[in-house]
Amino acid sequence: MAIQTVGIIGAGTMGNGIAQACAVSGIDVVMVDISDAAVQKGLATVAGSLDRLIKKEKISEADKNAALARIKTSTSYNDLKSAQLVIEAATENYELKVKILKQLDTLLAQDVIVATNTSSISITQLAAATQRADKFIGMHFFNPVPMMALVEIIRGLQTSDATHDAVKALSEKLGKSPITVKNAPGFVVNRILVPMINEAFQVLSEGTASAEDIDAGMKLGCNQPIGPLALADMIGLDVCLAVMEVYLKEFGDSKYRPCFLLREMVAAGRLGRKTGQGVYTY
Repeated sequence: MAIQTVGIIGAGTMGNGIAQACAVSGIDVVMVDISDAAVQKGLATVAGSLDRLIKKEKISEADKNAALARIKTSTSYNDLKSAQLVIEAATENYELKVKILKQLDTLLAQDVIVATNTSSISITQLAAATQRADKFIGMHFFNPVPMMALVEIIRGLQTSDATHDAVKALSEKLGKSPITVKNAPGFVVNRILVPMINEAFQVLSEGTASAEDIDAGMKLGCNQPIGPLALADMIGLDVCLAVMEVYLKEFGDSKYRPCFLLREMVAAGRLGRKTGQGVYTY
């Protein structure tokens, strides 16, 4: 299947990033969110990102205008009917995602592929809630989407080869480097990354080193471009906590127990960059 139009549910950080990646690559986009304010904010974010690329001489003003012209915004799922692929990029909440997927089932033609951008929820379980399990797949982009090359393509137990191949081909058209992953909690990258972040919080809570020194140690000693605590602030501490809770539940292994300090900071509303305060103040 040639994917020429991609529907995206969610105009937040991930949704608008995916929209930008598609539009810049010549793919038409329908970006849907619950309010016009939300989709306009997402579109403004894309415009700002493209402006930064113009300043870096990566794209031209004409390229920016052409990309923005490919993005249609809407508050109605009905406008997704023109898409060959719809990517759900809503909040990391199982009940919310299932509600969205069931709504899509009633609207979309049976041959439309549906993907989820979940970072931790079972693809097999989500697929089972749909009427198109063979055409359901995980398509996990990384933040910031326009800059990060990786896409994890996660096959549920029911995902067909044709669905996988179509999504892989699209990922490559977007200039990404996809890897194929079997369904398992956290898939590959987050399975390794988020427990490392959790351990950094544990080290911080024990007073072994300051946040700045923990991050400096991992940057200089492990050649990481950003320290784990600063990365947690970028991801969102609430997201990190939610992912660890999924691992603890699914694996039943105490090594995935979330650090108490992480829980405390989330309870205090210190979620990172998006709230202006997390491990660091912004």
